[in-house]
Amino acid sequence: MIIFFLLLPAILMFIVSFVKTDKIANLLPLISFTIIIPNIMLFKLPYPYHLVGNYLIVDKLGDYVFLVSSVVSIGVSLALMTLHKHVNIKKRAYNRFYRFFALFWLGLILSTLSNNMGIYWVGLEFATLSTVYMIKINYTSTAHKEAWNYMIVDTIAISIILFGIILIYASAKPLLGDNAMNFNALLAHIKEIKMPFLFEIGFAITTVGMFIKLGMFPMNLWLADIERASFYPVPALFSGILESAVMIGFFRFSKIVMQIDFTQLFGFVFIYSFLTIFIVAFLIYRAKDFIRLFSFSGIEHMALIALFWVSGGTFAALLHFGAHAFLKPSLFLSTGVLESKGKYHIAGALRGYKGIKGKIFWFIVGLFLLAIVSVPPSPMFFSEIYGFGAMINMAKHTHHMLAMIAAIAFLLILLSIIFYRFTAIYQSMKYGGTQEEKKVYSSEIIALVILAVSLALLLLPQSMQYLRSIS
Repeated sequence: MIIFFLLLPAILMFIVSFVKTDKIANLLPLISFTIIIPNIMLFKLPYPYHLVGNYLIVDKLGDYVFLVSSVVSIGVSLALMTLHKHVNIKKRAYNRFYRFFALFWLGLILSTLSNNMGIYWVGLEFATLSTVYMIKINYTSTAHKEAWNYMIVDTIAISIILFGIILIYASAKPLLGDNAMNFNALLAHIKEIKMPFLFEIGFAITTVGMFIKLGMFPMNLWLADIERASFYPVPALFSGILESAVMIGFFRFSKIVMQIDFTQLFGFVFIYSFLTIFIVAFLIYRAKDFIRLFSFSGIEHMALIALFWVSGGTFAALLHFGAHAFLKPSLFLSTGVLESKGKYHIAGALRGYKGIKGKIFWFIVGLFLLAIVSVPPSPMFFSEIYGFGAMINMAKHTHHMLAMIAAIAFLLILLSIIFYRFTAIYQSMKYGGTQEEKKVYSSEIIALVILAVSLALLLLPQSMQYLRSIS
C-alpha cells in the first residue's frame, strides 16, 4: 500500500499534464506538493522496510535522501509559479515540464530506494533522460543543442556505470547467484568473494561514470553549459535532486568496497576529488555569471562529500550533502530575480529591492551566498570541520600523517580561492553597480523560506543525532 502512495503523486501529475486548460496551471503545483506526504509516512515505518520484496527497501539513508529531495521539489514547484514573470516561456511548456518531472520522480523513487544494482541503474537513467526534455522547455537553439549534448554525455556516463555493474555482478555471481545484484547481500558477503580485484575494477568504472554525471574531472564544463542554457528551475532540480540520486549510488557502492580494500578506495577517490577541486577552483574564479558560478560550486561540494564519505566521515558527508541540497537549489532559484533585469549583471544584484518581500529576499540570498562557502554558522562550516577531522583521524592509523596534513592544507588553499571569489561577488552584489528596481513574488519568498528553515533544522541536535545514526 505504501508503494501506491509513493507513486500516486507522480502518476496524477503525468495524467493531469495532458489536460489542455489554463486552470490546470494551479493544479499541477498542488499535486507536486503532495510528494512529501508519503515521505512522512516512511519515517514512521521500522527500518529496513521492504516496499517490494528485496528490490525496493526503505532504510535510513534512502529515507533521508528522499526527504531532502521532496523538500527541494516543493521549492522548485513554488518557483515555477512565477517563472513566466521573469522569462519568456510558453504556457504549454509548464505542462511539459511537469509531465517529465513526473517521470523524473518515478526514476528517483527507483534509484533512491533500490536495493538492486540493476533497478538503481534503470531508475537513474529514467530520471536523467526525463531531464533532457526539461531543458528543452526553453525554446531556443542553445537549449536544444545543450539538451542533445546532455544526452550524449549521459549516454557515455550511464554506459560506463552499466559496464561497472556488470563486472561487479560477475565477481559476485559464483558466490551469491541471482542475489549478486543485491546491495545488502553484497555488503554481507563481500569478504567471501573469490575475485575481489574484479569487484574493485567494477567499482572504479562505476564511480567514474557517476562522477562524470556530476560534472567532475575530467568533464567539468558540460554541466555548467547545460544549466546556463536551461530555465533556472532546471539547474535547481539538478543540484538538489538528480545529484542526490547519483550520490546515494556512490554511498551504497563505496560502502561495500570499503570492506575489501579501504586504502585503495580512499586513494582513488582522493585523487579524483583533488583534481576536480583543483580545476573547479579556478573555473569559479573566472565565472562571469550566477548560473556557472553556482554550477561549478556544486561540483566542488560533490567532490568534498565523496572525499569525506570515504575518509570515514560519513556524518560529515551526510551533513554536507543535506546542506548543499538545500543551499544550491535556493541560489539557482534566486537567479530568476537576480538576473531578471539583465543577465550576467553581478554588480548591484542585491540592491534595488523594496518592501518586505524585497528585504527578505536579499537578506536570505545574502546569507545563502555566505553559507555556501562555509561561513559559520552554516552547516557546511561544521561538516568541513568534521570531514577534515575524519581525514586526519584516518591518517593516524597509517604512516602518512604528514602527507595527509599537506594534502588538507593544499585543499584549504583551493577552498580559500573559492571563498575569496564568493565574498568578492557578494560585496559587488551588495555595494557595487547601479541600483535597479527588482520584483520579488510571494511564491519565491515562500520557496526560499522553506529551504532556509530546512537548512537551519540540520543544525538541531535531533538532526545531528539522526545523521549519526545513519552513519
